[in-house]
Amino acid sequence: MGKPFLTLEDLKACFSLCCCIYGIGTLGMPGNYARAGFFWASAALVSMASINIYATVCISKIMLVAPKSVRTYGDLGEYVLGRWGRWLVTIPHMITCILVPIAFLVFGGMLLTTLFPGSFESETWIIIMGITLLPICLVPTLKEGAMMAAAGFLCTIVTDIISLSMLVTNMNRNNAGLHTPPSNLSFNQVATVFGNLALAYGAGILIPALQREHSDPTRMPRIITVSLGLISILFLTVSITGVSVVGCQIPGNLLFAIAGNKLGFEFNRGGVVLAYLAMQMHITIAFSVVLLPALYTLEGLFLGLHKLTLQLDECDIEGASSFVATLSPAKKEDETHVDRDSVTYKQPGVYAKVAVLRIITVALCVVTAVLWRNRLLDLLDFAGSSTIALCCMILPMSLYLKHFGTKLHIAERIFASLAILVCLVLGAYVTYESAGPLFNPPPAPPAGPAPWDAPKFPYCSGSFVNMVYTNTSYHSAWAKP
Repeated sequence: MGKPFLTLEDLKACFSLCCCIYGIGTLGMPGNYARAGFFWASAALVSMASINIYATVCISKIMLVAPKSVRTYGDLGEYVLGRWGRWLVTIPHMITCILVPIAFLVFGGMLLTTLFPGSFESETWIIIMGITLLPICLVPTLKEGAMMAAAGFLCTIVTDIISLSMLVTNMNRNNAGLHTPPSNLSFNQVATVFGNLALAYGAGILIPALQREHSDPTRMPRIITVSLGLISILFLTVSITGVSVVGCQIPGNLLFAIAGNKLGFEFNRGGVVLAYLAMQMHITIAFSVVLLPALYTLEGLFLGLHKLTLQLDECDIEGASSFVATLSPAKKEDETHVDRDSVTYKQPGVYAKVAVLRIITVALCVVTAVLWRNRLLDLLDFAGSSTIALCCMILPMSLYLKHFGTKLHIAERIFASLAILVCLVLGAYVTYESAGPLFNPPPAPPAGPAPWDAPKFPYCSGSFVNMVYTNTSYHSAWAKP
């Protein structure tokens, strides 16, 4: 009897991927439709999802033909490009795997200060978060923490359901007979949406870790396609649900919008608390999921664990050559390498050193988040837009073309080349746009409350910039000569 479409081990890998990708940025997806309108936002979502899935599968396919000593993303870079390829891959990979978790701490501090006003300052909440998430970071591998990753993924879904249900319910009470306002399209807004969606996935950072832990790595392309396909469907569902009742006035991130009254009404406080707590749990779990590949590399650098030197023996070279000729992975007789990490961690005295290193790393992340909390998110937008594009899209497809070359069909080579060009342009554009707030921050808003009709919805036009569209008396008065 053959294996099921997805085994339990496959599902565990899916959970880690979904927890990594499907998080706090999900509730900003409707904002992409506010910026670019239904057609362009949908086109951006479909095209960028396709490129991301393809690029992520490229990593898996190269690892399938690589020797057993290729266990990290840096190993993969050296295997294809030589010694300098390791650093070309490792540097953006480490930046992404460390900056994003630090940003999670800053986001968590913002969530908790909003949820519990008048309690602690954000830096205190960040320190408390660092203490509470520490046990999760001590779980040795992604496979062992897969059920926690599943909980983190489900927490985001709970947040989506609560936030969107409150939004739809409240808006439908006031919008009878009204049409949602259209977006005021511009090239900048449309290009920004394409760039944001190109960077919305970032699954490539986990693939080497998931693949080296899987007992049957040949199933990884299916796992990637199913996971990222499901996430793309969820992205589309959340986006269309939100924009269908608010139009261009959909807030940039619903999670912060449901705590305010920008849309003309107060959201149920109980629902807000549940949504925030669910997202807080997701952030706590996702922190460890995203950080683990960086921890693995640090353990090799400072503790001498997990072979970091690429070793090619004659058997490995022959196996790789046969794959290039057939484009189908050769079955390796020695499968003991699958559990190599678990065996390493169980050796006497090893995990005590690993635990100390991980505690120090988390502590440094907390200190960085506290010290840079006011500028870190701008830095993440600036550095992350380039590093995520590089290590999750541009490099995977470039390595794939370099390794397999003319063995690939001409149509696939053309698609990959065009995708690389698109990602280069979008990554550069988003990096350029993100540099503004970092190097030339806007002036601080004037003290005191903003005027009641101050601009609130920058992606609309006319009177809809200032007031929610359900306030018909305001828009009627504004339209009079």
